[in-house]
Amino acid sequence: MANDSLSLAFAALADPTRRAILARLAGGEATVNELAEPFDISLQAVSKHLKVLERAGLITRGRDAQWRPCRLETAPLEQVNEWIGRYRDQWEGRFARLDEELRRIRSSTEGEKNHE
Repeated sequence: MANDSLSLAFAALADPTRRAILARLAGGEATVNELAEPFDISLQAVSKHLKVLERAGLITRGRDAQWRPCRLETAPLEQVNEWIGRYRDQWEGRFARLDEELRRIRSSTEGEKNHE
């Protein structure tokens, strides 16, 4: 498995449980127990998911006395968004050209029907 930050982020985001954990953390810090609540998996399994997210830099785990809050880190998500954005621009350009071609075809088809 690749160790570059973008590959680690995409690998972490590939799992729906990890995406759900990130969505929860977007609302604020949470403990492992709080993060585990909605899932029908063991605390150990949630902990493994958190390690993957932490390795990818998507979360950090703090220490405040007995409380160990997990926090969302947005920098890796911004990097993913930037990478996707480069391709989004290309796709939008292609879709715009396709829309224009479909309008041209529709226009010429309607013109032919009017002449019949």
